[in-house]
Amino acid sequence: MYLLLLTIIYMAFISLGLPDSLLGSAWPVMYEELNVSMSYAGIITMIISGGTIVTSLLSGRLTRKLGTGLVTALSVMLTAVALFGFSVSNSFILLCLWAIPYGIGAGAVDAALNNYVALHYSSRHMSWLHCFWGVGVTISPFIMSYSLKGGYGWNRGYGFVFIIQIILTVILFISLPLWKDKKTLANSQKDQEKVLSLPQILKIPGVKIVLITFLAYCGLEATTGLWASSYLVEFRGIDAETAARFSSLFYMGITLGRFLSGFIADRFGDKILIRYGIIIIIFGVVFLGLPTENTMVSLIGLIIIGFGCAPVYPSIIHSTPANFGSNNSQSIIGVEMASAYIGTTFMPPLFGLIADKINIGLYPIYLIIFAILILIMSEILNKIVSNQKN
Repeated sequence: MYLLLLTIIYMAFISLGLPDSLLGSAWPVMYEELNVSMSYAGIITMIISGGTIVTSLLSGRLTRKLGTGLVTALSVMLTAVALFGFSVSNSFILLCLWAIPYGIGAGAVDAALNNYVALHYSSRHMSWLHCFWGVGVTISPFIMSYSLKGGYGWNRGYGFVFIIQIILTVILFISLPLWKDKKTLANSQKDQEKVLSLPQILKIPGVKIVLITFLAYCGLEATTGLWASSYLVEFRGIDAETAARFSSLFYMGITLGRFLSGFIADRFGDKILIRYGIIIIIFGVVFLGLPTENTMVSLIGLIIIGFGCAPVYPSIIHSTPANFGSNNSQSIIGVEMASAYIGTTFMPPLFGLIADKINIGLYPIYLIIFAILILIMSEILNKIVSNQKN
């Protein structure tokens, strides 16, 4: 039962990743067909992230009432419905409307699953599970590239991913009895016993710092993923179909990095993985921004950035019970997810405005600012936690 449930959780993480990279890989084609500005991608991501913020903040109460399994199944179903909506939409307004269930579904499942894994599984499994999220986000751009090159259009690309997502939804509903295993349920109820209000959470030492860290990290990751294709097309002169395929290299770097870091996570610990991951991100951004005619250098830079991102997110989440207490973890992880999605909401569209009004070539500079901020905040958090324990 343990292994079967773990397999289901791995599949759930794939479903988390599937929708995340579709908009960025398709947008160079979408905005021209929809006759809107290139920066309008930020509006859609803001609506999606707004929904995730709300449900992330409510995740502690939702999970306590419904259980992790049902929250996961319902949330994946909502994202599947949203993907179907995208596949049949032909206007920007309709995309904005379908972005609402998209965001609501994503927020609840993210917080619930991450807390469940942080409590019940080792750092190794957290890395590998997020590797499977990377599998989802890596597959999607290839599906979209296939759809664009085959002449099916971006709508059909969303439709293909919808089919995969609805199959995963059915599997999750069938698996619900596994989540109700008595031992697992007892542990889960015990760990989720304490539901804190937002003011109570913010008073805990170090929480504000970790929220800034999450905001900065997700701002960096979301901006990299959303604007990679557009940067390659508009600044590096690569055609849209090729750029859609190459943008997946960033997510491929995340996926490979999380697979490899799973082998060393338990040995080195969360703090070391976070520190060196950020340093690798900075190195990758430098590669991405090198003023050279050789586009291969930029592509290598995207892979390096993804590789550096790999351990950061899962390690910060996995360290939450250790940093702040397992009884507080569901509430704190919910707020961490909300802060992360604030970064996802506002940072990519902010860069969209910079790209529109100034130059999309500022993309690497924008990314490196966030990378340095993450490094500073994570080191401050380490000192606060160390002082609390001493």
